[in-house]
Amino acid sequence: MVKIAVILGSTRPNRNGEAVAKWFFQLARQRQDAEFEFIDLAEVNLPLLDEPVPPAKHEYSKEHTKRWAEKIDGFDGFVFVTAEYNHGIPAALKNALDYLYLEWNNKAAGFVSYGSALGVRAVERLRLVMGELQIADVRNQVMLSLFTDFENMSEFKPAPHQEKAVTKMLDQLIPWSEAMKGVRQKTK
Repeated sequence: MVKIAVILGSTRPNRNGEAVAKWFFQLARQRQDAEFEFIDLAEVNLPLLDEPVPPAKHEYSKEHTKRWAEKIDGFDGFVFVTAEYNHGIPAALKNALDYLYLEWNNKAAGFVSYGSALGVRAVERLRLVMGELQIADVRNQVMLSLFTDFENMSEFKPAPHQEKAVTKMLDQLIPWSEAMKGVRQKTK
């Protein structure tokens, strides 16, 4: 069975992402075709990238990097839960992605985004990063509006149709994650 990490990308105090990620995680865990693990980057607590050698060389010198690499290496796919900050992704998420290279390669990703513009611009930027990290990203995504899926832009109350969006995205992500296992075996 494939293992998928649900990664909460915002580390901000009072962030909306925590409620979003927990909602998604609870829905995902109801499925029988994959295992899910929740990762909160606030708890991972990576400093700004401090490795002296580029991650593609796989010569990690810091203990926090080695722990992060070991954690990420064990997954077949990822769901990135991201806010949209200034038309982009949270700095903590970009930092966490930049720490590693080989551990991300030949895996699959899906996205859950939220913001005043549904977080779609953040996901567009993430898709560019996914290509460079050799992560195959699926088309379907969950897009949440601060205006219609939150009360007063802070209390998460997803519209009923959002559960269907979760199902559609996972219906793509899980088989892609399974298929990428074969790709990893051929490239080792």
